[in-house]
Amino acid sequence: MDDAPALVFVPPTPLNFDAPSPSPVRSSTSFPPQPRYSAVPQRASSETAIFSIYSMYGDDPPRSSWSASPPVVVNGSRKSLDASIVPAVKIKLPDNPRQSTHRPNGSADSDTGLAYYDDHDVPPPTREHQPTKVAPRPSSSYAPSSLRTSVLLSEGHTYRTSGTSSHISRSRESTHDPSNHSRHSSSPRCSPVPHARTESSDRDLLLLPPLPPSIPPSRYGTPTPTPPRQPSPAPNTPQPNATPKTLPLKHPVFTGSPASKVSLVPSEGEDMDAFHVRNTYAQLEASGVKGDGYEEGVERTRARVGPSRTSQLNADAALGDGSEKSRELDPKEIETLASVDRYGFFALPSHDRLILLASDPLLKRLAPVPPGPPSAPPHATALRALPPVTTPPKEMSRISKWTRMLTPLARDTGANVATWGVRASKEGKLRARVYKGIPDAWRSAAWELLMSRYARTGIREMELLGREYRDALDKPSTYDIQIDLDVPRTISGHIMFRTRYGAGQRSLFHVLHCFSLRCAKCGYVQGMGPIAATLLCYFDPERVYASLVRLHDAYSMHTVFSPGFPGLLEAIYVQERVTEQMMPGVFLAFKKHMISTTSYATKWYITLFSNSVPFQTQLRLWDAFLMEGYDVFIAVAVAIVWVYRDQITSSGATFETVLSLLSSFFVPEDEDTLLAWIGRMLGDKKLRTSMLRWKEDWRGLVASGKDGTALL
Repeated sequence: MDDAPALVFVPPTPLNFDAPSPSPVRSSTSFPPQPRYSAVPQRASSETAIFSIYSMYGDDPPRSSWSASPPVVVNGSRKSLDASIVPAVKIKLPDNPRQSTHRPNGSADSDTGLAYYDDHDVPPPTREHQPTKVAPRPSSSYAPSSLRTSVLLSEGHTYRTSGTSSHISRSRESTHDPSNHSRHSSSPRCSPVPHARTESSDRDLLLLPPLPPSIPPSRYGTPTPTPPRQPSPAPNTPQPNATPKTLPLKHPVFTGSPASKVSLVPSEGEDMDAFHVRNTYAQLEASGVKGDGYEEGVERTRARVGPSRTSQLNADAALGDGSEKSRELDPKEIETLASVDRYGFFALPSHDRLILLASDPLLKRLAPVPPGPPSAPPHATALRALPPVTTPPKEMSRISKWTRMLTPLARDTGANVATWGVRASKEGKLRARVYKGIPDAWRSAAWELLMSRYARTGIREMELLGREYRDALDKPSTYDIQIDLDVPRTISGHIMFRTRYGAGQRSLFHVLHCFSLRCAKCGYVQGMGPIAATLLCYFDPERVYASLVRLHDAYSMHTVFSPGFPGLLEAIYVQERVTEQMMPGVFLAFKKHMISTTSYATKWYITLFSNSVPFQTQLRLWDAFLMEGYDVFIAVAVAIVWVYRDQITSSGATFETVLSLLSSFFVPEDEDTLLAWIGRMLGDKKLRTSMLRWKEDWRGLVASGKDGTALL
């Protein structure tokens, strides 16, 4: 019985051996340093073909190029690149071979290093190769069902994970049972262990040390803002070692739970750089990071952690240790929390051009008007800083009104309200109260109500979308590298997205990763980031994914994000027709100065004004958008041109002044006046009928191939 068979895990997806092999993890056994080389095949087009939105993001330093590692010489045998090389690992067994190799005191090998380093760093000195010892079979409670890795070692040499290996084939048949591959079970489960094996296979196949206990899966595929605690082991159960803080990012040891979707093996054909990104987020999903919300964090994907002692100490210190919920608040954390506004911003984003969106022009309803006076100044009123965020004076009374207006329709198993409805007696007041502003305390419930009504989705559809989100977490995406580049610069100054790889950034990455797999035609574009980040301020990641799907399917965002952006161009065409009919002088000024609408309005439509107005104004615009549809943003664009019509038609206006004016950051003098003007415009039935006719005209131009000359 002492020679119990070892448990072998195998990858359910065959590895692609055509791509260069990743750098092996350096454990206590090091390999001789080899010269680095650059992979010849070019990276996927997602890095170069992503649409660049004008002035959406600030400058960002270029990402360091990555290179694969060369073949490794093991025991004098040079392994070719057509096989996956798994390094041998030295395992120190306790005196009693029946016990787990993890020590209860949480000790770990301090020399364990990261599997990648900067070109400027010097690789650490190697150590003599040590033979690998047999590890006893771990307890079933320590082997999560989502584990997807195979590390096959033998005395003195390394096995190739070839699909033709008879050992691996037998292991796959006996350990990878599809019936036990539930990714979202309520408790971790272990795949069955083979009970019979030949004496030669017992002698040849070895396994890495037993795995740490898995974290209890949460309801959603992404974590709570702070990492959960480790569960207490059952009595008489061997207590494993604590998860080591060193984070090898190419083939790391599993540290997560079935819900965390830790991906340890790249999928067939997956770019290794993309797998490195996806694997890093999966690892940090399980461990969490320290100082989430008030520390900057340590970069691990856009730049690499070197093997120097300082770099590794900084990387290790940034990993969560499970004490975030139980410890006292750090003084720096208290200082940060005391400085945030009501929406979670600890610092207001800086903008080059802050201008006032005056209220006086909005007091007049939209109607045909002559050009403004030629002597009007070509510049608008500039602001030095954003005004402080204040609570609306009627916030409390509106909370009471919404409380009386909404009623629960369905509850979940925990008796929490799953869906809301509007009382029949209050149905006629819904539109007016939305334009007056949804109270922030009711915004998440109201947004869900408005989207459900507009997209006609119910509880069953939401459950299906939630399952789709969880299943997509473990699938590769060709856009992962670009998404990772955009995540840390999506919303600046917000406490939720401040820390690198914090809960907010991880949730944003996972939502965009899954949504990029939803529609093969849309994929991922940069405008999706600000939309998803705004939704994350009010919904959990699973609900954010469902919201993006409804925006994509029901709110015409599919046409906005599709190649060529046909929905965006349609909105611009309608905006130009409204401008030509109501402000003919402005339309002629655009022609005179050769200003195309796409040069300033593209980022308006593709980000839903996320980076063009203050956050509280954006929320008010989204209130109306989720009720009325995409036409709201056409009305917002017309409102901006309406306010600055005198500056555009001024005799001192030039191409530069007009384009700079319309590319500014707009601060409404009074939000209620702006929303009331938009509501009156969209409430004009004659104008709405004309807008529908112009949309049909645009589709006809596209069909006939004349759309290229139809826009300014």
